[in-house]
Amino acid sequence: MRSEEGGKPDAAVIRDALGVGVAVGLSGFAFGVTSAGSGLSLLQTCALSLLVFTGASQFALVGALAAGGNPLTAAAGAFFLGVRNAFYGLRLSQLLALPRAVRPFAAQWVIDETTAVALAQPTRRSVRLGFTVTGLSLYLLWNLTTLLGAAGAEAIGDTDAWGLDAAGPAVFLALLAPMLKSTTERAVAGIAVLLGLGLLPVLPAGVPVLVAALAAPAVLYVTGRRGAPTTADAPTGGPHEVPPGSPGKTPAGAPNDVSGEDR
Repeated sequence: MRSEEGGKPDAAVIRDALGVGVAVGLSGFAFGVTSAGSGLSLLQTCALSLLVFTGASQFALVGALAAGGNPLTAAAGAFFLGVRNAFYGLRLSQLLALPRAVRPFAAQWVIDETTAVALAQPTRRSVRLGFTVTGLSLYLLWNLTTLLGAAGAEAIGDTDAWGLDAAGPAVFLALLAPMLKSTTERAVAGIAVLLGLGLLPVLPAGVPVLVAALAAPAVLYVTGRRGAPTTADAPTGGPHEVPPGSPGKTPAGAPNDVSGEDR
């Protein structure tokens, strides 16, 4: 397969995209099981994967419902988790440069995995190819495994007795852990976990997730404060002021020749 000059071969892009799509798509089975265990019907579970198609938000929604949370609170937590996809879209719209008629359909595939694959590509052709293959393979496999998981859970009956209620959070953590590369990201994750677990016994189900989201702005604020220069570190003069005797600065109105001799 051909590729643009300086870009990756199409075969390599497709291989990487399929690797991501298949690996993550299989986790739809865990979502189907978790959703059925939370009380949603087979139709409702499949509709979530078909229409929402963002794993973190889906797991958050059914997890809050399974814990007995208010549906509105659960939906709010899922919504806030999904807002990040809008920011992904701002960046991908520049890289993909798709025709207007195609953009509404492509927006359905703007998620963590398609964004990661697309941003790793060096040329527009490979960006479009990686985004399309990842989105298509993941969408098809995620919905297929959701159906199988939900149908299997209905056949099993009590999913809690099999410990399948922990499948959703386990998959979510497995997807999240490799993304925590910097100290700031680990700090945000750690504080969010402490807030979520600490508030779980005292707040309604679904609310601790919303409060845990405050970990991100709190860590960024502290990081920004540490990196900002203090008053003692700031220079005392103006931005263009040079101390007396320094080279390269001639007072206004003074001759350039320091000897005072006119030329």
